[in-house]
Amino acid sequence: MRYIDESLENRSVLITGGAGFIGSNLAFHLQENYPKTKVVVLDRFRDEKRFSNGNLVSFGHFKNLIGFKGEVIEGDINDKDLIKKLSDYNFDIIFHEAAISDTTVKDQSLMIKTNVNAFKDLLDLAVASHAKMIYASSGATYGSAPAPQRVGRENPGNVYGFSKLMMDNIAYEYMKKYPHLTIVGLRYFNVYGSREYFKDKTASMVLQLGLQILSGKRPRLFYNSDKILRDFIYIEDVIQANMKAIEAKKSGVYNVGTGVARSFEDIAKILLKELGSDLEIEYFENPYDKKAYQNFTQADIEDTKKYLGYEPKFSLEEGIKAYLPEIKRIYEEEVK
Repeated sequence: MRYIDESLENRSVLITGGAGFIGSNLAFHLQENYPKTKVVVLDRFRDEKRFSNGNLVSFGHFKNLIGFKGEVIEGDINDKDLIKKLSDYNFDIIFHEAAISDTTVKDQSLMIKTNVNAFKDLLDLAVASHAKMIYASSGATYGSAPAPQRVGRENPGNVYGFSKLMMDNIAYEYMKKYPHLTIVGLRYFNVYGSREYFKDKTASMVLQLGLQILSGKRPRLFYNSDKILRDFIYIEDVIQANMKAIEAKKSGVYNVGTGVARSFEDIAKILLKELGSDLEIEYFENPYDKKAYQNFTQADIEDTKKYLGYEPKFSLEEGIKAYLPEIKRIYEEEVK
């Protein structure tokens, strides 16, 4: 579905983290709707390196790009020489999705280097190329801030949320210094949808619970999951927000959610119903630090509607139903 009227014909687009979840979905959206757009994907791609928590350092996977016809560059956004070479492309639009997105990573030095310092280098690239910069911020910037969460009321509970807030601070500086440029930060809330399987343990609970049920296992949730609320947003609405950001009426940082908080228990019950399963939910203790764990997220999206023309299309029920064929495919081809 085309979300903008402006023609992207003969435009040049860079997607960092383009072999990851959101980046690869952006790449295919552009390819399918704007076939004359030159799309360049930059990704570190996964290897066997892992953080101290045991999770993979990179989630980028070639399977997310099977069928992609644009240019693919393997590289790390921390490589300053690589970023300089990208200036030769004269990009018109940069979608910056690359990051350490694992909220449980405790390596503060690497988190700041990758998420904050490299972002500044990419902003300088956008300035030099006169490119529009659309980048991934996060609902994690809010931490324990009361819901509904609004821009300007942040209280990050982990270094990941802090790094994204620092990105936003840098973006605001550039907005003031370069008012002619479009710079838009999108604070994603809990995103789920196709091409997230290779995020492994950090994939959405929609996918994880769906695969548990298809495997004949009882869906596992924390105790009191009916009271743990999140703003779950389907990938199609995230793509919509990114595309609408190209023609933003005002540079800024905007929430990307549905504006509705739902529980993890809601997810399990919807999946059980849609899959026709009579399995019962199994509960266990939440192992995460209670001080850093978000119990209630709900995006205030009034400014997103006003300045981006964004309107969420998918309720949780609709999003899960649209996602189920892909979950079943993943189970058959990757899990079974």
